[in-house]
Amino acid sequence: MTLSTGARLGPYEVIAPIGAGGMGEVYRAKDTRLDRSVAIKVLSDHLTATEDVRSRFEREARAISSLQHPNICTLHDVGREGEIDYLVMELLEGESLADRIAKGPLPVEEVLRIGIQIADALEKAHGAGVIHRDLKPGNVFLTDRGVKLLDFGLAKLHATAPQSSVTVLGQLPTQQNSAPLTTAGTLLGTFQYMSPEQLEGREADARSDLFALGCVLYEMATGKKAFSGASQASLIGAIMGGTPPPVSSIAPLSPPALDRVISTCLAKDPKDRWHTAHDVRLQLAWIAEGGSQIGLPAPVAHHRRNRERLAWGIAAAASVAAILFAAGFAKRTPVAPELVRFQMPQPAKLSVVGSPKLSPDGRYLAFNGTDDQGISRIWVRPMNALEAQPMPGTEGTIRPFWSPDSRNLGFFAGGKLKKVEVTGGPPQTICDAPTGADGTWGEDGTILFDGANVDPIRRVSSGGGVATDLVGDEKSVAGWPQFLPGGKRFLYVTVNEGKEGIRIADLDGGNVREVISGLSRVEYALSSARTQALEAYDALDRRLL
Repeated sequence: MTLSTGARLGPYEVIAPIGAGGMGEVYRAKDTRLDRSVAIKVLSDHLTATEDVRSRFEREARAISSLQHPNICTLHDVGREGEIDYLVMELLEGESLADRIAKGPLPVEEVLRIGIQIADALEKAHGAGVIHRDLKPGNVFLTDRGVKLLDFGLAKLHATAPQSSVTVLGQLPTQQNSAPLTTAGTLLGTFQYMSPEQLEGREADARSDLFALGCVLYEMATGKKAFSGASQASLIGAIMGGTPPPVSSIAPLSPPALDRVISTCLAKDPKDRWHTAHDVRLQLAWIAEGGSQIGLPAPVAHHRRNRERLAWGIAAAASVAAILFAAGFAKRTPVAPELVRFQMPQPAKLSVVGSPKLSPDGRYLAFNGTDDQGISRIWVRPMNALEAQPMPGTEGTIRPFWSPDSRNLGFFAGGKLKKVEVTGGPPQTICDAPTGADGTWGEDGTILFDGANVDPIRRVSSGGGVATDLVGDEKSVAGWPQFLPGGKRFLYVTVNEGKEGIRIADLDGGNVREVISGLSRVEYALSSARTQALEAYDALDRRLL
């Protein structure tokens, strides 16, 4: 039954629909007694005549009411109005994990943070004898306060007697259909995340939820489902006997230990999986704390065999000057920045093009390399790793540049300005840039870039759009833009009628003045902390003035 705005269920007034799930529809409502906003879930019309489904609805209420945990959606009330059964739950603001994954794979740090909270919620549920049985990205909600695990509509109280279910493959949805299987004669759960024992109709326990958790972790890290197939039969075969490619083969900078956590969750035999959600939580927490050298890619055997032949002449020098201002600091003698020198081996049969780019947080080194087949792409070397790894989808690139948060790389390829997450995922096009050459990425998401020819410096949002001209004209060459801390001004190199120099300008292209005469590229080392960056900017501005 679809409820209209203003409808009443006991003391609750319906405001607007939110969505629908396998067990019913969800509405935003107002508790008129306590004057608070709530979410109400009502059983679907076509299911109310089925006593079995009604009992599952009541079981959902009992399951959720027994669970009090910051990562589990809180149940406020249970009611019945006429022929309508409903649950009253806390109203959540944010987005589902499914919607977040649709935008692309998540950074490793987010995968670990979300995974830890899901595992923590499952640990609480399993400890209370509740098996979720339908864990999937659509049942994980992301809020400002953290993860919330939703929809225990298919949960099973472990202490109750086993309930038989009949496997009817003809009624199973394809992989594109994610609707839960809740009709009579079918399995309980969402097909894509079901464990082998659930597909076989065997009893599900806590380890079945861990299989689903492995699928969710895999999808977060790669943006792809762990198991896929062109038909129902092939999808079933993949779940029953297939092994998904390692996460590190899709997201090269993911830590090896994450592969181990996920592969153990996805073991076909429940005995070979982690025993409890507590085990998974501890493993993910260990990785998040650096126990697996986050960002260290899985070793590549070919590179190991050729390591003796590697002799790269790159000497990467990282010099970061951080001006720390605190109460009374101005009276102290500034500490000279430390200069660090080191060498890195060049990947075999690779020619390095241009200068390596150190990420703002100092964790990664990105460079453009051309292999022995003449293919140019971006390579990324974590500073705590032994080898660089190629970034898929970056073929034909020139001179990458970093986002301020060190999560993305901007680059030019195929007449487009693009960006790609350093932890993996497909590149995204930002705008047309037929002659793009060098770029710089500001703290507010603005990107400035130049052209390889006599082109002006252009401005565009990192979220995408049409680039607009900023500085430069047909009589001069303007290039190599570089944001100053704070992102309100930038440096660039100009050549005008034989006169060369470095200029500074506001972000709107105004207030231009020359800083240094002569032709030279310019870069500024940003501090990782915003306050330090702003203070460093003020100090630089005073020197330039």
